[in-house]
Amino acid sequence: MKELKHLNKYFKKYWLKLFLGVLITIIARIFSLVMPSYVNKSIQAVEDFASDVISLSDAKGLLLQYILIIVGAAILSGLFTFLMRQTIINVSRYIEYDLKNEVFDHYQLLSLNFYKKNRIGDLMNRISEDINQVRMYGGPAIMYGIQTLTLFVCLIPLMFIKAPTLAAYTLLPLPILSVLIYQISKIIHKRSTKVQEYLSTLSTFTQESFSGISVIKAYSIEPRINTELRGLAQDGKDTSMALAKVNAWFFPLMILLIGISNVFVIYIGGRQYINGEIETIGIIAEFILYVNMLTWPVAVVGWLTSIVQRAEASQKRINEFLKEEPSIKNQVKTPTPITGGIEFRNVTFTYEDTNITALKDVSFTVEAGQTVAILGKTGAGKSTILDLVARLYDTSSGEVLIDGVPVQELNLDSLRSSIGAVPQDAFLFSDTIENNIRFGNENATHDDIVEVAKKAVVHKNIEGFAKKYQTILGERGITLSGGQKQRVSIARALLKDPRIYLFDDCLSAVDTETEEEILNNLKRVSESKTTLIVSHRVSSAKNADKIIVLDNGSIIQEGTHEELNNTEGYYKDLYINQLSGKDS
Repeated sequence: MKELKHLNKYFKKYWLKLFLGVLITIIARIFSLVMPSYVNKSIQAVEDFASDVISLSDAKGLLLQYILIIVGAAILSGLFTFLMRQTIINVSRYIEYDLKNEVFDHYQLLSLNFYKKNRIGDLMNRISEDINQVRMYGGPAIMYGIQTLTLFVCLIPLMFIKAPTLAAYTLLPLPILSVLIYQISKIIHKRSTKVQEYLSTLSTFTQESFSGISVIKAYSIEPRINTELRGLAQDGKDTSMALAKVNAWFFPLMILLIGISNVFVIYIGGRQYINGEIETIGIIAEFILYVNMLTWPVAVVGWLTSIVQRAEASQKRINEFLKEEPSIKNQVKTPTPITGGIEFRNVTFTYEDTNITALKDVSFTVEAGQTVAILGKTGAGKSTILDLVARLYDTSSGEVLIDGVPVQELNLDSLRSSIGAVPQDAFLFSDTIENNIRFGNENATHDDIVEVAKKAVVHKNIEGFAKKYQTILGERGITLSGGQKQRVSIARALLKDPRIYLFDDCLSAVDTETEEEILNNLKRVSESKTTLIVSHRVSSAKNADKIIVLDNGSIIQEGTHEELNNTEGYYKDLYINQLSGKDS
């Protein structure tokens, strides 16, 4: 259970509720122990009446008294059982809430490399299914565990006090049961881990299938996907059945051993009563009730073992991610002001997952308020420059400086809050268009949103929808065209009104006329802002204060549009090709 030690901090946090719950559990179980002894007394009262020891009226009075005590104890036991669930089970929900927040917060801290190495379905399964398994340990396992322990501690000594020999025979099957549970629990642990791993695989497969449904339909590969899913489902069935078969042994074994205990009670108790070793036959009835009271606790031992083993397997998977250290850490806790000056000094960067060197000894300077365009072929390292400015990665060597300060020495929240980024693949949430734009500034008014939508030349498109700005987008903005998604993403960045704009080929899906209108609007908006524009089009770059041309991770040209257009090289060739309408 070493993996479950992670939950101790939550148990400490809610110790008062847990303590109260444990106390109530003990009280509830003690009240439940009243019934068997008064059943014995009731039978004894009948025997006394039959033997003329007491009168009929006395026997009726005693029976009524005992019945009232039994009913009262049952009501009190039920009331305290209700209160027990209201405390301990609630604590398990609090722990589930806290643990989900902890995992999600940690997910957000982890760097992009982590998400390249792990699949979304697995991340989702660990924060949902795995945490649900852990919750069962933090609530029901504790509640039923305390119930079982209380009954064992109170009931077994009581049985030995009343009839030692009969108690010994009655409890004889329990050690056998303990050994069987220990052996089975080891198998459960292994198979539980396999089940959780399978659920992650299934979540990943279905998530990717639904996200890529347009590709699946376009290539007409539904039969192949169905075949793969059937294979996964079969593996899942086999894995789950292997676990279910082991779990299926618990209750039959317990019922068998409890049945043997009942046989011992009747046979041994009957012989002792005949031999005069016990005074009343009511003790046999009392012990039968005790045995049946032990049925559920003994059965729960197996169930609890299964819960703990599954929780331990799930918490181990959760801990694997919680132990992941983010490669990008906020080393400065106090906010730092950002003006917008950017400098790259001999920057080299290699992607950890692919070992591809995207930038090689790159150096350039961008003054605060300047607009710089970055051009180059696919894979030249253009997007990597933007990622390094936003400190989504740290350089392999060299330095990235903002306002003359290395980015590692800036407050990370201050840096990123001063940046308005529009990625190449515009990401929109399954929400209204208005809320997607408001993501840039949660305090923005509707008029503010309309204004930036006009600057991004998407307002007319939005007004054409039936619900206009309240139109709900599909997952990843699937309701919109590629160009519309890009322009909504631009509007979001404009609404943020940052010190630095990072535009990563964000006009690739719009026509040249719309592009020109957007660029003119951006030029007015970003007059005092530092702007980096990554593009494949000269039209997006020609009005920039400076143009940087990359090839294979190195700067091969740098200057203004006029300077580069008058120099033989990549930029001039690209300009001539695009001007003549050729595909670059």
